Amino acid sequence: MKKKKINKKKIIVLLIIIVFTLLLIISGCHIVSYLIDNYKNKQIQETIKEDYIKIVEPVNDEVDETYTVDFESLKKQNSNTVAYLKVNNTNIDYVVVRGKNNSYYLNHNFKNESNISGWIFSDFHNKFDGTDKNIVIFGHNTRDGSMFGTLKNVLTKDWQENKDNLKIMLITELGTYYYQVFSTYDIIPEDYYINTGYKDDEEFNSFLNKIKARSNYNYNVDVDYTDNILTLSSCAANGAKRVVLHAKLIKD
Repeated sequence: MKKKKINKKKIIVLLIIIVFTLLLIISGCHIVSYLIDNYKNKQIQETIKEDYIKIVEPVNDEVDETYTVDFESLKKQNSNTVAYLKVNNTNIDYVVVRGKNNSYYLNHNFKNESNISGWIFSDFHNKFDGTDKNIVIFGHNTRDGSMFGTLKNVLTKDWQENKDNLKIMLITELGTYYYQVFSTYDIIPEDYYINTGYKDDEEFNSFLNKIKARSNYNYNVDVDYTDNILTLSSCAANGAKRVVLHAKLIKD
């Protein structure tokens, strides 16, 4: 009887060891895969910036740094290329793509390769023809700070009080556009703020008032139904929340 009990204990201990070993191997494989995918994306973006982006340095404090983007060549690499996005004092400095849905680029990169970190992508409803009332752009909150991993910076007082951060650059084939930040916040997952279509001016105005009121910082920026806006969104708190930034188009 004692031998049987001892054998049962040994078997249980052995099974526990095997289970934990398997879990460690699986976890290790996920980590390695994650690191490899992030490295691939970093290499892709470095190549893009080196070969297809020309940075024009400002001549004085009143002129913004601008980029010249070779969209023709980029679209030969990926026909879904629609824009280039830069947010100061974050790592957000990426080509933006648009898929046929809002799920493909969650796990595919700019080269359309399967990738855990995905890529920066716009809502598939957006047209980028100058008529969008709300351009919505998504990206993963990665641990290494790539993609939208540093979007959470916009919730900090240091970022919010630096006026150089509050002008977002978005370049499309139609030109270079600047957006003034008017709201930043985190919220539980929902579809409301990523809406891209509105039945009339009244509905859009109501929408703007609501998202402005959500802000955790008062930017003192007026916004109404005559404006066009940009929305950036990423997950936070292991998917339990979303970090959101809204900015309005600065008109000439």
